[in-house]
Amino acid sequence: MKMLTVENVTKTYGEKQLFNNISITIGEKERVGLIGINGTGKSSLLKIIAGLDQPDDGKIITGKDYSIAFLDQQPDLDPAKTVLEQVFHGEAPILRLMREYEKTLLLLNTSPNDTKVQEDLFQLQKQMDALNAWDASTNAKSILMKLGIEDFTRKVGELSGGQKKRVALAQVLIAEPDLLILDEPTNHLDFDSVKWLEDYLSRYSGSILLVTHDRYFLDRVANRMFELDGGNLYSYKGNYAAFLEAKAIREENEAATFEKRQNLFRRELEWMRRGAKARTTKQKARIQRFDELEDKLSGGKPTGEKVDISLNGSRLGKQVFELKDASKRYGEKTILNDFNLLVKPGDRLGIIGRNGAGKSTLLNILAKKLPLDEGEFIMGQTVKIAYYTQENEDMDENKRMIEYIKETAEVVETSDGKTLSAALMLERFLFPPFSHGTPIRKLSGGEKRRLYLLKLLMTAPNVLLLDEPTNDLDTQTLTVLEDYLEEFPGVVITVSHDRYFLDKVVEQLLVLRGEGRIDSFYGNYSEYLERESAVEAKKIVTNTPAQTKAPEKEKKKRMTFKEKKEWEEIDEVIAKTEARLEEVAEEMGNTGSDFTKAQELMKLEAELNVKLEYLIERWEYLAELAESE
Repeated sequence: MKMLTVENVTKTYGEKQLFNNISITIGEKERVGLIGINGTGKSSLLKIIAGLDQPDDGKIITGKDYSIAFLDQQPDLDPAKTVLEQVFHGEAPILRLMREYEKTLLLLNTSPNDTKVQEDLFQLQKQMDALNAWDASTNAKSILMKLGIEDFTRKVGELSGGQKKRVALAQVLIAEPDLLILDEPTNHLDFDSVKWLEDYLSRYSGSILLVTHDRYFLDRVANRMFELDGGNLYSYKGNYAAFLEAKAIREENEAATFEKRQNLFRRELEWMRRGAKARTTKQKARIQRFDELEDKLSGGKPTGEKVDISLNGSRLGKQVFELKDASKRYGEKTILNDFNLLVKPGDRLGIIGRNGAGKSTLLNILAKKLPLDEGEFIMGQTVKIAYYTQENEDMDENKRMIEYIKETAEVVETSDGKTLSAALMLERFLFPPFSHGTPIRKLSGGEKRRLYLLKLLMTAPNVLLLDEPTNDLDTQTLTVLEDYLEEFPGVVITVSHDRYFLDKVVEQLLVLRGEGRIDSFYGNYSEYLERESAVEAKKIVTNTPAQTKAPEKEKKKRMTFKEKKEWEEIDEVIAKTEARLEEVAEEMGNTGSDFTKAQELMKLEAELNVKLEYLIERWEYLAELAESE
């Protein structure tokens, strides 16, 4: 049985201890989700397990041939390589062979009459047959296509950050290791790609360890959860929903223990204040117990500690945003085309669409960072925007956290009329008092994003523009942000690919279809998907020939002449369809590097499966009629 064991691992970053003496085991085919507040060391633990970093103490134990592939949040790719060269980059024999084959194939295209190249290609084809590398090659290209990468010859250095992340994801998926480690794999993926990745990982034959903010993804992929909290690691069986239930029970138990300690602490404090004289062994033992108890309480956390962002906002008038006949283009690409939009007080808008459709561009127009090419943009006089972008503002990394926050406000007013200092706000954002003097450069990426969010909300905005807010925030911060947005009296407009976040926050969707077409849908994202599924199902029914529609069983009593003839022939039709499916599967295995042919066969296979499913349903219907004859 292939497994990986983390044994008594400790890691310290600067003065901060990330985790202490933790031990875990990941067995075969386990799908483990790792969660924790930003800065607790999730990415550090992944890198230690992947062998890219060393623990201060402890060790990682695996079998001799155990293989691991790691997807970093910021993958380090070779800008000079083509997409396909990067995906096939690796030392596994099959990857080396595929690289050589693709290289020789390109040479043959440029020198088709070169007998030496022809012979090299022939020999490589025999090796590809021996290692069954054709499936791996076709699979790699299929994965790239599913992730929205279609030009395999393009240089990696020419790709956007999101495209590079997708190429890196394809690279680790094609490696098919014993343990696949993924750090935020859904970042920069659109909805279709995320859904495909969910399905792919559900069929993956190895084990998976992943960090993700996408809670629907986590819920559907994971069958075990690890939580890093306060330097400790807790293990839970089940998916994200099971984790939430188990964590709530654990925290209730901890809260009860904490309350007992507090009561004991109060009694001990009273005894100390009465002037206990440390003369007897019993008194010395009691003083020692008091000191130990004080240490435990100071290291503990009160019940219900969480990110609290119930801040007051500025007054918002009746007019917010209005776009009239708005148009925006980038070269030949149309983002807006005579688009009209009226945003009212209290609106909750989600902007969705494929990558590159112009979602961030629309937000930048509303934030007055980009002008329209044509049309009119009207902003209300009382509008006060806080714009949470995908990139951090230019932070002075040498500045301390408390200085950075005080630049916005020394004190802020909460929704219940109280005032809080900048230091207290940092505490509410789970930055403990001893860390307030920490230079920003020492924070993790997620902690910097949390600090950036705090600073924006302390400006008391009445309109929040959020561009992919879930990308770098941990699940706990996201949960409280969603609660805050639910009570926020102003307007929220967000671009997000996080289905969970959209379901909880928005009430209306703007769907960017491309080429300037924008549809509006009233409801959350799950409701939108249900409608889209219903529309697609209706199309299939409409496009199905009338004679193939199965009549309603309750209205049919006897078989018609046509149905009797169909019943006599349907077994043979089913057998032929199944045989054709087997032929297509065999043809797909022999397509080699002809990806166009592979795509055609995949489409044919899908059509044949739909036909076979219909035939089986039809057979069941006709069989019932035949029995009643």
